[in-house]
Amino acid sequence: MASAELRQIRRRIKSVQSTMKITRAMELIATSRIAKAQVRVAQAQPYTNKMTDVIRNIAAASGGLSHPLLEKREVETPGVVVVTSDRGLAGGYNTNLIRLAERRMIDYRTQGLEPRLYVVGKKAQTYFRYRKYQIEHAFLGVTDTPTYGDARAIGNILLNEYEDGAVDSVEVYTTRFVSALTQTPVHWPLLPIEPPVDVESAGETAVGYNFEPSPESILNRLLPRYLEGTVFGILLEASASEHAARRRAMKAATENAEELTRVLTREANQARQAEITTEISEIVGGAEALSSG
Repeated sequence: MASAELRQIRRRIKSVQSTMKITRAMELIATSRIAKAQVRVAQAQPYTNKMTDVIRNIAAASGGLSHPLLEKREVETPGVVVVTSDRGLAGGYNTNLIRLAERRMIDYRTQGLEPRLYVVGKKAQTYFRYRKYQIEHAFLGVTDTPTYGDARAIGNILLNEYEDGAVDSVEVYTTRFVSALTQTPVHWPLLPIEPPVDVESAGETAVGYNFEPSPESILNRLLPRYLEGTVFGILLEASASEHAARRRAMKAATENAEELTRVLTREANQARQAEITTEISEIVGGAEALSSG
């Protein structure tokens, strides 16, 4: 009959093996989602690039760009958007990003400014709410598989806040997807919109457009769409980064579980061998006692 120590080791082995099945399954799911997220990032880039080209040509036709969304104000109330995940188990993905955003907010407060906070993802909401930050808007259930409708909803709220004067600038703290192994927390200025580089300075040939009605009217409708496209690109890169970080974390967890299983199995074998040695010693000792008696 197994001793208490051996039974405990065997229970730990079963527990580790059950956890390993979960982490391996999550690793496979994240691996499949990375490829889909990468495809979506690549598919969204032509839209943003073409939108940028159109704005450049409007600037060339109108002799320059002038719009409230392009004009820089004196920043009295900055807006800070933090894009994290809704779920954990992604290594340092959320932690690194939140620390970067929080340091920036502390800098603003040391300058006498009170930033308005907007969070995307449950992890950011939980973190900042626990630390008593006032959250103006929270967007949940977005980052796993973002849609253009999500980007439009976020963009409209930020745009309304900026036009109403609630904030004088908006900056996004998100994660840029570099590769499946590298994801970098970045600071992304969102509002005011940075005008695209002039066509002549970029060394490109301007496309001839006939504007109807006027370039200014077109710009009024184009810039909000440009903002939505930028937000959508940010969400897509954050989604790809989240899945890549989770895959890496789950792969490491699976490997650690495998190593722990090997160690516990060795300990169980040693404990079982010690039991067998003890039983043999007891049998031999009993036989000697009977024979001498």
